[in-house]
Amino acid sequence: MSFELRRAQRLGGASLLLLGAAATSALAQEPVQQPAQDKSSTEIPAVTVTAPSPIVRRVVPTRSPVHVARTGRSRGQQRAAEATPAAPATAATPQQGVLPIVTNQFATVTVVPNEEIRREGGGQLGDLLFSKPGITGSSFAPGASSRPIIRGLDVNRVGIVENGTNANGASDLGEDHFVPIDTLATNQVEVVRGPAALRYGSTSIGGVVSATNNRIPDALPTCGAQPFQSYGMPVKAPLATAGTSPCVTAETRSAFSSVDRGVESGVLLDTGAGNFAFHADVYGRNTTDYGIPSYPYLTDQTRTITNGRQPNSASRTDGASIGGSYFFQGGYIGASITQNDSLYHIPGIDGADHNTRIDAHQTKINVKGEYRPDAAAIDTIRFWAGTTDYRHNEIGLADPADPNTDGVRQTFTNKEQEIRTEVQLMPFNARFAEVTTALGFQVGHQELTAPSPDNPGTLFNGLWDPNNNTRVAAYAFNEFKFTDATRAQIAGRIEHVELHGTTPNFPPDYLPDGTPQVGIARNPSFTPKSGSIGLLQDLPGGMVGSITAQYVERAPKPAELFSRGAHDATATFDIGNPNLTIETAESVEVGLRKATGPFRFEATVYYTHFDNFIFRRLTGVMCDDSFASCGTPGAELNQAVYSQRNANFRGGEFQSQLDVGAFQGGIWGIENQFDVVRATFTDGTNVPRIPPLRIGGGVFWRDDNWLMRVNLLHAFAQNNVAVIAETPTPGYNLLKAEVSYKTKLDPRLFGAREMTAGIVGNNLLNENIRNSVSYTKDEVLMPGIGVRAFANFKF
Repeated sequence: MSFELRRAQRLGGASLLLLGAAATSALAQEPVQQPAQDKSSTEIPAVTVTAPSPIVRRVVPTRSPVHVARTGRSRGQQRAAEATPAAPATAATPQQGVLPIVTNQFATVTVVPNEEIRREGGGQLGDLLFSKPGITGSSFAPGASSRPIIRGLDVNRVGIVENGTNANGASDLGEDHFVPIDTLATNQVEVVRGPAALRYGSTSIGGVVSATNNRIPDALPTCGAQPFQSYGMPVKAPLATAGTSPCVTAETRSAFSSVDRGVESGVLLDTGAGNFAFHADVYGRNTTDYGIPSYPYLTDQTRTITNGRQPNSASRTDGASIGGSYFFQGGYIGASITQNDSLYHIPGIDGADHNTRIDAHQTKINVKGEYRPDAAAIDTIRFWAGTTDYRHNEIGLADPADPNTDGVRQTFTNKEQEIRTEVQLMPFNARFAEVTTALGFQVGHQELTAPSPDNPGTLFNGLWDPNNNTRVAAYAFNEFKFTDATRAQIAGRIEHVELHGTTPNFPPDYLPDGTPQVGIARNPSFTPKSGSIGLLQDLPGGMVGSITAQYVERAPKPAELFSRGAHDATATFDIGNPNLTIETAESVEVGLRKATGPFRFEATVYYTHFDNFIFRRLTGVMCDDSFASCGTPGAELNQAVYSQRNANFRGGEFQSQLDVGAFQGGIWGIENQFDVVRATFTDGTNVPRIPPLRIGGGVFWRDDNWLMRVNLLHAFAQNNVAVIAETPTPGYNLLKAEVSYKTKLDPRLFGAREMTAGIVGNNLLNENIRNSVSYTKDEVLMPGIGVRAFANFKF
């Protein structure tokens, strides 16, 4: 056992023992009495999620419990009751830092609420989710380009959506491409671990990450004091006939980080009156090269590193959005336009030598609406529509020794349109159960280009020729409520995908033989079909058990079919395979969860078998920028041919939080987490770039205003690596500590009505952390010891 590991364990154990002894002593000396407000109990905030299922059950406080038999109450009377909530009972304000557990969904869902996003920060979703059980980030350019990885599955198998529509950048086309969703403008993140393809398409066969914000308002703003934790999900708007007065709310979000001298700030504005609501936000972030604990390059010890910083890791990001909604009797319709811009550098030896950076721009227009007709059969109609124009230039030196050769080396463009409509039917009595059905329809079109100015007109110009694809799908979800304690779900989806592109005619052994190559038009089409069945059962002690089985098919993506050139991000010469067939996943998952009481936890085990798993197969041949160079001495890029093999993924996740008891007017407790995934091909060899086994724990103390937490996450060494071009990754200890304070303010004195501020220390042991899933892990260290100070004000 290393000295660093022993030191971390001793520090963590000593902290736990000291805090436990102090709490026990305080409890023993405290006189027994009945306080007006029981500080030893936790007010559990409500967790509302929207990503896993199109079936949304509204909770109406004034109504009696739902019975299977429908009453004769009219739909208008029902809405009137929903618009008039009962007088709320006096209750303690939910405390921050409570582990959110979702128990009413058939899928496994991780929720990152608004207050946690504000504390943790992170420029990319992969940074924010890096330590969550079953989830990590790709960390190609930490802080600037990091895409979420779920249970070892990435890019082509993990969907990313914002407010119900695809993020539509280019992060699934290259590991060095950023995700155009910024945490500064995000109110909640939901991660569906496991197949989410039934609702979002076959490209989400591994899961989906859903970010939400208020850019298209789905509620009129309220200027009264709100609870601190709303998880970014405001109460639905009242009826259009309800009287509302003009209202304006604002929020500022700011932070400074020491490790990269980063400064970030955002302003959000919401206003509305009558039938209209409007939102606007603007944000920006600027960082320099971040600090690292030691020399980063394992493969080259001759380079000079200045000021203890990762070379070529600076970034600058900014964006803005404006949107509005019109509310009418029974619904609303709204639209927004968003601009995302990012200029970030690519760390690593090649990136530093060539001063490589990516200048990315995305313009996105979204439309969203909901209507609840006064009809006997239809409960709700929802729709989403979006169009995106994305473009980025990969800029760098053609010759590292000549600064005059700086220029655009490649350009990626993505123009994409999407429409999704869902109809949720009213529950009906099927005698054996109350049945709720939701039907959905989705259509999308995408056009991709990736030209390079270095060799225009050649067969291997850029990563692929211009290509396009069209997707049409229909899906259905059925939920069966047998009793209040037993529920089931059966869902299915069918989609049709047509792709059009060109690829050269490669020799069977993928070695140049002197035969002239020409581009051949390829027009494959696929019809993936998917289905699932799940059961939820309430158990004694407030626990909920679940079991789900899914059969999911995925159509190959354009990069897997049409690639035929150098891919600097992965240091590969990619060769697409137009003969790829549908990838199939058969998955079983069992879960046990508890969301209430002093002990809250979530445990999940899963097994997934893939038929025709698509992956980059490294042939052992080295190439340069053209296929003719493959096999020549001195070439630097691994030849990678998209291929298919059967594979098995199995693993489990656990996280828990225990409120031990009262201490100094608040609650202290312990928390822990564990996750593991093992992925092998059917011949026993390893699937490349899989996250390691991780285990962690910590202690916390909180009250209505303060949250203090210390947490240590240990990642074991990852020695289960692919045979070619993957090296083992050492383990690490990630120690974090945070202190945050929230309070209400008097607007007459301070201007703001609420404040949350705090300090978060990251990698406090200053460990060398390398991410086993990153293509650049042998050249790029994760940031070293640093402190992040943040302050948020609501007006």
